[in-house]
Amino acid sequence: MRGQARRTSIIGRLGRTTWTMAVLLLVPALISLLMMFLTTARYSRAMARMERVAGLKPLVGTELPEQLFSVAAGRVAYEDSGVEALLDTVNRELDELLKDTAGTGYLELTVARRTMDTLAGYLDQVRLGRQQGRTVSQIERIVDEVRDVGDLVTDMLDDFISVEIDGTVRTGTNIQRLVWITAAAEALLLAAALLLAGSSSSQLANVIRQAISRLEGSVHQLTGGDLKARVPEMEVEELSELAQQINVMANRLESLIERSRLEQENLAKSELRLLQAQINPHFLYNTLDAIIWQAESGKSEEVIHLTRSLSDFFRISLSSGADWIPVEREVRHLSGYLSIQKTRYRDILDYEIDIPQALTEGYIIKLLLQPLVENALYHGIKSRRGGGMIRVSARQEGERVRFNVEDTGKGMTPEELARVLAAMRGGAPTLADVAPAEGGGFGLRNVDMRIRLYYHQDEGLNISSDSAGTRVSFSVPLRTREEIANDEGISG
Repeated sequence: MRGQARRTSIIGRLGRTTWTMAVLLLVPALISLLMMFLTTARYSRAMARMERVAGLKPLVGTELPEQLFSVAAGRVAYEDSGVEALLDTVNRELDELLKDTAGTGYLELTVARRTMDTLAGYLDQVRLGRQQGRTVSQIERIVDEVRDVGDLVTDMLDDFISVEIDGTVRTGTNIQRLVWITAAAEALLLAAALLLAGSSSSQLANVIRQAISRLEGSVHQLTGGDLKARVPEMEVEELSELAQQINVMANRLESLIERSRLEQENLAKSELRLLQAQINPHFLYNTLDAIIWQAESGKSEEVIHLTRSLSDFFRISLSSGADWIPVEREVRHLSGYLSIQKTRYRDILDYEIDIPQALTEGYIIKLLLQPLVENALYHGIKSRRGGGMIRVSARQEGERVRFNVEDTGKGMTPEELARVLAAMRGGAPTLADVAPAEGGGFGLRNVDMRIRLYYHQDEGLNISSDSAGTRVSFSVPLRTREEIANDEGISG
């Protein structure tokens, strides 16, 4: 499983993509709208200024000279003519316009405002002329000056309007250009946002697809029987919890199956121990009969020998319920068995045990050799006229030891050997598999299964046979007492 992998949240990634697209689309649009608003406001102010200036022109160019002309003609008094109020109105408007104007238009209004100060001087001359009693023609000449100055101010206001119109045209052009630029920018940003969304969606889909693919692969391994398989750490946060739960389930399943396997193994071992505990009464009766016959014949040494051999045989067979015994005790058990059988089948049985002393201190599962020798005796030697030889040997093969039991009995045909091998691989042995002979053995099938079960290996007995006899062998590792100290039981 990889270390601290960087996780990706589907919801978080979608949220970031959405916000990025919103920024790409909304922020430029808002900036464009703000610029358009400011430009439009400037355009509106320019139009308002032109409207106000246009309203001042008739006041300066027409109404003011006409009021002064009425004063000069004596139709109205200067104080009642309202020319000073009219002048104040124009000056106040110009002062306000100057505050809201910049550039060339500001210069035009400044000159017009100063010219209005000159016009105010002429108004004072008209007022003083009336007070001093000047003639109408003298005052009219001043009024003509006022009219000329008013026309000059009007021209200046026209110039201001022309300047404002030019600025307004430029503003309109700028607005149009801004609209086109904004439209082009929005189109580009929309394309970029779509590309970003597509790329992000594709990357996110790949991350999710890869995560689900790894999840499916691990689940397929588990369903296929590989209970060691585990879901790797998920890069997608939303799948991480699912992966952890699957791994927890796999751990529990592996634990339950291992527990079930151990229970089945222990059950099989218990059944095998039960078979081992079966004592064939024929073997016991015949051996006791042999002891009685030897005693009646006055052969005390033979009686002692048979009794000791029988005692060793059963003592080692039981081994206080232990499963593992030293090779030396297995050899002694085998020797006791063969010694008893030699007494009974003196004329037809010869045997030889060749197991090096260096191997006798190691531990093996008990009762592996005696059942093979018993099988050789009852199904090989006894069935051949003239008897034969049984040889038991062991040889070191690396870290393992190979035990061999050979007989010179009648052997088996290929068909008989095939049936024996098929029966031996036919499943767990039962009481029916106990050898029908006197020896109390429990058959090849039992030995084969115990080798595979206790040593956790696929291969048990290896059997070959022909007219010259039968050869049975098996290879197991020798264990030390320390290695099996925590096993189901050992016997010193």
